[in-house]
Amino acid sequence: MGSKRQLFTSESVSMGHPDKVADQISDAVLDAMLAQDPYSRVACETMVSTGMAVVAGEVTTKAYVEISDLVRETIKGIGYVSGDMAFDYESCAVLTSIKKQSPDIAMGVDREGAGDQGM
Repeated sequence: MGSKRQLFTSESVSMGHPDKVADQISDAVLDAMLAQDPYSRVACETMVSTGMAVVAGEVTTKAYVEISDLVRETIKGIGYVSGDMAFDYESCAVLTSIKKQSPDIAMGVDREGAGDQGM
């Protein structure tokens, strides 16, 4: 029997890449909500571009998190502290669109688990 060839691929991005920044912001939102309400359900996506961070998604939680402040704290913690970088925690626009999780999705999660959005 001959060995079967397989192709393996993976994505790797360097430090400071917008995907890494976005992931850290989404993680911070999740962590902040779970710290206040361990039963939080958070389906949150973040997009980062020059001078802007957008956080959107649906949540079911009793927690209150000031998302804009958390985004700025996270960006500052990463090291974007100077306007010379074209992206910094003080001057970037932070747009949020967080709403309550839809009843249909909540019901499905209750019955079947988190699907592709959780663990």
